[in-house]
Amino acid sequence: MANYIDGFVLPVSRDRLDDYKLLVEAVADIWKEHGALEYREYVGDDLILDGTRSFTDLAAATDGEVIVFGWVEFESRAARDLANDKVAADPRVADLIKSSNSGFDAERMAYGGFQSLV
Repeated sequence: MANYIDGFVLPVSRDRLDDYKLLVEAVADIWKEHGALEYREYVGDDLILDGTRSFTDLAAATDGEVIVFGWVEFESRAARDLANDKVAADPRVADLIKSSNSGFDAERMAYGGFQSLV
């Protein structure tokens, strides 16, 4: 059986990208501690393709923002559900977000869980 992923796209202020990177490096370790197999985030570099809607448009990013695309990989949806419950209850995550100067805004993040297709 193929693995399960949570995928997400969000805008991050270009001038806070270093702070955001520090935040997600710490959060990635926590996710893995609670069962994630892999945690990846990437900064958009080439986001325009004629005839398609860009991630920039999807996330309503402004000129001063970059697009971050990421995913967290799990053995299964059940493993994802368990890990997400543990992460949500882990006070370190809330403390990291609260103390960070990253500008992270979950309300601007597009998110979903995905089963393998190919």
